Amino acid sequence: MNTSPQTGGSESDRPTTYIRFDGWLGHVENGFNMIAAFSILSLMFLAVAQVLGRLFFNTPIPGFIDITEQAMAIFAFAGVAYCQRVGGHIRMEIVLGKLRGRTLYIFEMIGVIVIAFTVALLIWGSLYHFDRSWSIGDSTMDIRLPTWPSKLVIPVALSLLFLRLLMQIYGYARLVRNPDLEPVAVPVIEDVEKVAQHEIEEAFGDDAVAGDTK
Repeated sequence: MNTSPQTGGSESDRPTTYIRFDGWLGHVENGFNMIAAFSILSLMFLAVAQVLGRLFFNTPIPGFIDITEQAMAIFAFAGVAYCQRVGGHIRMEIVLGKLRGRTLYIFEMIGVIVIAFTVALLIWGSLYHFDRSWSIGDSTMDIRLPTWPSKLVIPVALSLLFLRLLMQIYGYARLVRNPDLEPVAVPVIEDVEKVAQHEIEEAFGDDAVAGDTK
């Protein structure tokens, strides 16, 4: 089942600093996601140019494989924090879908804590590989592109994901303390009707849903 972030609640229940930081972090995540999308689009155009160059001019793009390999780090990792924010990662909700209230939020928080610990280890490992690439001047095989920029993307993107996970840990802890509060900046499980409504809003805008309810 799809999930989506929710915001709401009375003014007295809303953690203002938390919401502001969530908004700032969301802008950064959106920027990284746009960079990932642009890298995919650029590779598509590059692949078309590669095919046409080989077919009509017998002139492939130099270092096409090298460029593709380095760009993979961008579109594979730059949007990972954005995807976590909107609840877009694959989740096993066979059990979670049957839980409600504090029990659900406890399990959600435990899961996010485990993910955050794993991501912290990945940040440490990716920083090690970046430092190694920077120190020895590692480069690609064909056109000798330096590999450290693509290896730097990974710890930076994972650090952004780590911040998002810390935000969600706080958000779930807030709900564990008081399950009656409105979820803020955490993904929540939605029913089929809500998922369909969000898809309509994304495709046709909010006015489409509002028009149906009149």
